[in-house]
Amino acid sequence: MRSRNLGLIALLALLLAACAGCGGSTKKSNGVASKSADAIVAAALAATNSAKSVHVSGTVPENGQQLTLDLHLAGSRGGSGWLAEKGVRADIIRIGSKAYMKGSAAFWRSFGGTAAAQLLAGRWIVGPANTGNFASLTPLTDLHKFVGGMLSIHGKLTKGATTTIAGQSVIAVTDTAEGGTLYIATIGQPYPLKLVTTGTSAGKLTFDQWNAVVKLKAPKGALDISKLAH
Repeated sequence: MRSRNLGLIALLALLLAACAGCGGSTKKSNGVASKSADAIVAAALAATNSAKSVHVSGTVPENGQQLTLDLHLAGSRGGSGWLAEKGVRADIIRIGSKAYMKGSAAFWRSFGGTAAAQLLAGRWIVGPANTGNFASLTPLTDLHKFVGGMLSIHGKLTKGATTTIAGQSVIAVTDTAEGGTLYIATIGQPYPLKLVTTGTSAGKLTFDQWNAVVKLKAPKGALDISKLAH
């Protein structure tokens, strides 16, 4: 009988150890839900500019077309992922001042013609990230320019309701001039988690994996775009 009691005590001790701190694990509100719409977006911008990385995916309008993207951004160091427009896709990587791109035959045929498709299909090409043909990739692969830039430019803001996105509590803020709604985390850092735009600028972006490790590696054997021009 005594050994059974000791066994029960040991089991209870294990359960108590496993549950230690369970009641205190709930994260507290970051307080943004009680702020004005402008103050909420300002807090989201500050959090974004302090972040090391983020994963961005979804669609954005681009010259009358829908640009689909899936990018892992490592602060201002660069990023990697893919872009797709008009049903064709290209993989991209930017590491500092160098940008890399790889497209299918359909991609190069759509943007460069048959000769480009034959020469470049499935091959990585490299060029300067800040000038020339790849310059437009730099803002897209810079967390602070891309995400921070979106948060910096807006019209009159109104605060909406608190809801949840992917199980996370968020507060909605709508730009009444542009028709877009931004959802910002109310627990932990006030990071933007989703942006939905309507009208002529219709699109949807999600932001997750904040501060996750992003490894950027230059592809081997990339063709130098400056040499291809000669």
